[in-house]
Amino acid sequence: MSIGIDIGGTKLAAGVVDPAGRIVERVERLSPVESARDAEEAIVEVVEGLGSRHAVGAVGLGAAGWVDTDRTTIRFSPHLAWRDEPLALRLRERLPLPVSVDNDANAAAWAEYVYGAGRRSHVMVLIALGTGIGGALVIDGRVFRGAWGLAGEWGHATVVPQGRPCACGNRGCWEQYVSGDALVREAGRMIEIGEPKATALCRAAAAEGLSGPLVTRLASQGDRVSGGLIAEVGSWLGQGLANLAAGLDPDVFVIGGGVCEAGNLLLEPARTAFAANLTGRGFRPLAAIRRAELGNDAGIVGAADLARRLAAGA
Repeated sequence: MSIGIDIGGTKLAAGVVDPAGRIVERVERLSPVESARDAEEAIVEVVEGLGSRHAVGAVGLGAAGWVDTDRTTIRFSPHLAWRDEPLALRLRERLPLPVSVDNDANAAAWAEYVYGAGRRSHVMVLIALGTGIGGALVIDGRVFRGAWGLAGEWGHATVVPQGRPCACGNRGCWEQYVSGDALVREAGRMIEIGEPKATALCRAAAAEGLSGPLVTRLASQGDRVSGGLIAEVGSWLGQGLANLAAGLDPDVFVIGGGVCEAGNLLLEPARTAFAANLTGRGFRPLAAIRRAELGNDAGIVGAADLARRLAAGA
């Protein structure tokens, strides 16, 4: 078995994973975001705790950030205090196990490819819709990392020249139109302008606070304004997938992340927009667009399995 750790800006989730992709034991704690040394200490504590109760052969980390192709160094993390941090090398000095680091979207994509919605595919693209967009590409059993380990940043492709400003420094990035933040921003705009049909949304937001899960819940209960907001995000999603298909020609897109809790309210508009915008439409097969199957466990399972395979020389 191996240990997988999924560490992001708010939480550190870890688990012992068997070769069938099952999590035998899982633990969770808040992420230490202020200091690279604090994050290292938290990881060591979690690994030592799980390792004391299970026989494990490797440790894999899925980190929210840019990870070099050698899978040892985190070049940059937007949410954690890692800047050119040789994390795997530091951990190997303290832990009696092989340690590897990967991007969290790569880890989640690998889990879906081996155990989830991407099984039996040749070219699989993962889109993780959360606060922003994470992405990864698996081709014939290999995670494609690019020349510098930075492949899969689909969210920062420009879809609207001079469009909405993005935290990356550019404008009109895809994630400004397809993400949890985009959904909340458009819902907030409806409330701000006093849209007459948004009464249910206004009342719920005033009572609970505006959030993506709130909009999703209202949409699932039949609120037409909330449903329309999710459908708009789905349409932007489908258009972007058509652009990716022009360059990558995958047989399946796997859509994960919190925004996917909307299910077919999001995915059906995405499929419609994808079919309408796909280059060569009518003369080529349509890639499948599937909801991810492993949910929040994907990062743990994928990081563990990638580490196990790397330690075994696979």
